[in-house]
Amino acid sequence: MQTVMYTDTIFGPIHSRRLGASLGVNLMPRDGKVCTFDCLYCEAGYNAQGAGKSGLPSRAEVARLLEQRLAELRAAGAPVDAITFSGNGEPTLHPDFAGVIDDTLALRDKYYPGAKVSVLSNSTMLDRPAVVEALRRVDNPILKLDSTDDETIRLLDRPTQPSFTADSVIGRLAGFGPKSIVQTMITRGTHGGSIVDNSVKTEIDGLIEAYRRINPGKIMLYTVDRPTPEASLQRVSRAELDAIADRITAETGIQVEVAG
Repeated sequence: MQTVMYTDTIFGPIHSRRLGASLGVNLMPRDGKVCTFDCLYCEAGYNAQGAGKSGLPSRAEVARLLEQRLAELRAAGAPVDAITFSGNGEPTLHPDFAGVIDDTLALRDKYYPGAKVSVLSNSTMLDRPAVVEALRRVDNPILKLDSTDDETIRLLDRPTQPSFTADSVIGRLAGFGPKSIVQTMITRGTHGGSIVDNSVKTEIDGLIEAYRRINPGKIMLYTVDRPTPEASLQRVSRAELDAIADRITAETGIQVEVAG
């Protein structure tokens, strides 16, 4: 069974397809998963594995561990292109998320001023002003939108919040405008007897309309790259991703970065 990938609060640097040499920050438990989505493709597995026993790291602990690792890397002359909040669930769920971001920006400026602070978020907490303001302060708020169809979202992303809808999240993403990077996973497969496929024309049509409304600074398209909890999910070919990206750019004028 696919389970959590990150057993530390600070991990890496790892080579990211999108961000280069990326030092990871996991604000969720080291031995469990806490998330407001339960995606079929999540590399950290399903939420059913539980939250574990370690709990969330405190703001002070995150700052201490991050500074320790940044100091080690700088002393070794190792490159750090990004400090990226990812890990075993949704980072913006951390109760001190805004404070952690403030600490991280200060430590980045001290040790690796050229590095970009990035947050990979599923966009479910954008109704919280403190979360939104913290995301505005980072270099790369990378915000998820996999579909504009509520049924597809329920099948693929499986939000734990019954009130979560495509229209509500698109409206909140539009508030970021060019500051945001919108990230979309493209995949296909089946789950529980239902077909899941957000690569079809109707799905891309809907996404293009949403991208126009949001007007992000960049769009990131990617596909599955590691084992997924739902084994039927398929990797979409680079050629197909490139074709989708070309269409999006032609119809919106927005830069699309493909990782496939």
